[in-house]
Amino acid sequence: MDKIRKGIKKIKGKLIFCLILLIVMIIIFVAPFSIAIKEALETGAFNFTQLWTSYSEQLSNPFGTIGKIFSAEYIGSFWSVLWKFTLFYILIMAVGLYKAMPKHEYDDIEHGSSDWSENGEQYSVLSKNKGILLAQKNYLPINKRGNINVLVVGRIWIW
Repeated sequence: MDKIRKGIKKIKGKLIFCLILLIVMIIIFVAPFSIAIKEALETGAFNFTQLWTSYSEQLSNPFGTIGKIFSAEYIGSFWSVLWKFTLFYILIMAVGLYKAMPKHEYDDIEHGSSDWSENGEQYSVLSKNKGILLAQKNYLPINKRGNINVLVVGRIWIW
């Protein structure tokens, strides 16, 4: 559950963009296509020429198309195309969310912090109030017996 929450947090802005894109695609592509399918099936047999002619006419007038899809004649065709398109779109979004999830539990944890430890277990080796500063609230005690050599890996930021 934590991986899903981190994945959603990571792509929240992209998710909002994708929802806006879904609405635009419904207005520009799904609505005209559903009207074109309904008109291509009016003769009983499916007419590809009528489909593309009607589709191009509906694309040129998107606001007229929006009004037309909510009429009793076209609403059934619109809902049929809309749920199939939305299902396909949600599947693509689920793949995107899966790809955006953290690969392991240590993603996005600051290097040099003690976020890797739980319940103060780092204090069995380190001190939290005095000694050689290693990270925020983590000190290597000077009065510790044994080897207290420290290897510092990192870089100096000069602004």
